[in-house]
Amino acid sequence: MDPKIRVMLVDDHPLVRVGFLRLLESELDMEVVAEAETGREAFELFRQHLPDVVVLDLVMPTGFEQEAEEVQSQANGGLEALRRIRCFDDSARVLVLTGKEGGSFPSHVLQAGAQGFMTKRSAPEELGKAIREVYARRRYLSAGVELPDVSQDPVKQLTRREFQVFSQLAEGVSVADIARAMSLSPKTVHAHRANIFRKLNVASNAEIVHMAIRNGIVEA
Repeated sequence: MDPKIRVMLVDDHPLVRVGFLRLLESELDMEVVAEAETGREAFELFRQHLPDVVVLDLVMPTGFEQEAEEVQSQANGGLEALRRIRCFDDSARVLVLTGKEGGSFPSHVLQAGAQGFMTKRSAPEELGKAIREVYARRRYLSAGVELPDVSQDPVKQLTRREFQVFSQLAEGVSVADIARAMSLSPKTVHAHRANIFRKLNVASNAEIVHMAIRNGIVEA
């Protein structure tokens, strides 16, 4: 008998995780070996359990901050977990399962190292199929998700780090808080911000917000 696909569920809503767990209990070739609710917990549990597939939401607290008063960005918890997991193990297989699906967001998630992108509007039975595809190292996109034309997507020019900074700026997070959350110096964040402004041809954080809304990265 083939070994079961070992899955880790990452979502900051316990009821959502319970729902996913119930779905996967009916899949005879899968078992859930860990559950996490912050980016930091996801990274630590990944190192501990080394699951075959990580099912990862994006909108959650990062949990990586060193001090209690530091920002808990909701935009980058999942992205930061994805980045750290892939840095630790560049063969890690990650299926992003999220409610954020518009514009260039799927492209950036795949660029950041995910093998699959599935929306929470998908049919329940699709989860098992998506996990098997990602486990087999095949790209998976749920129905209705389309990757935009790069030539018509200015946000696609951003590097992974720049996209993380961009998404936090779009949520109104200050440079100082971004620096603390991402373990960077304020000078480095300012440099990323300048590159973002140049690449996107914008001149203010307000324009960043408008562009992020148009691209479905943040909600209006």
